Amino acid sequence: MLIDLKPLVGTPEVNELLAYAVIDDPDALERTSAEYREQAALQLCGWEEEGLLLGLTGFEETEDGSLDIRHIAVLPENRGKGYARGMILELVTTRQPRYLVAETEDEIAADFYRSLGFMVYSLGENAAGIEMFRCVYEVEETEDEE
Repeated sequence: MLIDLKPLVGTPEVNELLAYAVIDDPDALERTSAEYREQAALQLCGWEEEGLLLGLTGFEETEDGSLDIRHIAVLPENRGKGYARGMILELVTTRQPRYLVAETEDEIAADFYRSLGFMVYSLGENAAGIEMFRCVYEVEETEDEE
């Protein structure tokens, strides 16, 4: 079940998960936490089971109806158990976006998104020479929405 983590930004358990999503930059955790605290448009939700926070996802809902996934992380000992997939499916169900969009430089993450039905496009290399990917999922309309 997804829970709102914005009030918990900066706590040790949220920081631990967020750190997995912002690796490679020592100042990134502090900067990212500040963004979630200060920017109302950014949402941070966590996947909780039996009182344990197992994963989180940070996102922004845009005016065009898309949901831009900024961060997604699952505790290492719980990876491969479907929690990241569950968070994305829960976002589709509860937020009902037209599109889900994520950008990543991680080929494993791109493969994960591809396995969920996202179209994955290469954005070319960034300034550091690392290939970037844009992952887009178009949510199908149900009969109730038509």
